Amino acid sequence: MMEKNKQLAGLLMRLHGVDVSRYEKSFLDKTLQKRLDENHCASSEEYCVCLEQNDQEAGKLLDSLKISYSEFFRNPLTFAVLEQIILPELVLKKGKSKRKEIRVWSAACAAGQESYSLCMLLEELKTGGNEISYRIFATDQCEAQVNEARNGRYPSEALNNLNFKRVKQWFTKCGDTYTVKGGLKNYINFSVFDLFSEELCCPPESLFGDFDLVICANLLFYYKSEYRKNILEKAEKCLAEGGYLITGETEREILIRNNFREVFPKSAIFTV
Repeated sequence: MMEKNKQLAGLLMRLHGVDVSRYEKSFLDKTLQKRLDENHCASSEEYCVCLEQNDQEAGKLLDSLKISYSEFFRNPLTFAVLEQIILPELVLKKGKSKRKEIRVWSAACAAGQESYSLCMLLEELKTGGNEISYRIFATDQCEAQVNEARNGRYPSEALNNLNFKRVKQWFTKCGDTYTVKGGLKNYINFSVFDLFSEELCCPPESLFGDFDLVICANLLFYYKSEYRKNILEKAEKCLAEGGYLITGETEREILIRNNFREVFPKSAIFTV
């Protein structure tokens, strides 16, 4: 499929200014093959002709390459360690620091579930009598995903990982959908940001980075190794001293190979 990918990458760059060469080969192969099958194309050449003649199909292909799946509290172990160890530790640390604010960057927020999950944990820590100041910067390269996250509206099945107490406390039910209450939204800044930007290493809204937590989960394995390294270097540069980088369960080995240290076995939470 190598030649097919090369031909496709050149065509999409020429017609739409989109570089798909950064994607990991097997992911790109599977995505491309699915589009060939959907369009009953017998060869990559035939599909490229289809792309040249059909902007709608090009849009479908590019949409299928966007990494947009997420869940509330997706990795139970990660969020358990955050809730019971990392976040309480940060609260204590900030209490003794001149900079009181906990700063978080969700670097590929998709529809916002990850960001809202963290926000719930931080708000729940407040109920224990803790004084907490925090801001979450949530970004994604897809504007449609950012708008969806900002709206915070989800079907009932999207809340399967949430207990009844959290659903009742943080969501408003309207028909078959649930909307995040404004109290959570007030702490999250959603914006469009390209992780491969050569000019910026973090979202402009955050001004100076210095994040206590950078979450880059279930993203790295979609890209080739050199692009994974670029993302990790950017995340590391934005971390505050003693900050944590969080990935997905299946990406732990990538971090370990790049000399990050896992703070708790299989938690997918790392320090430099």
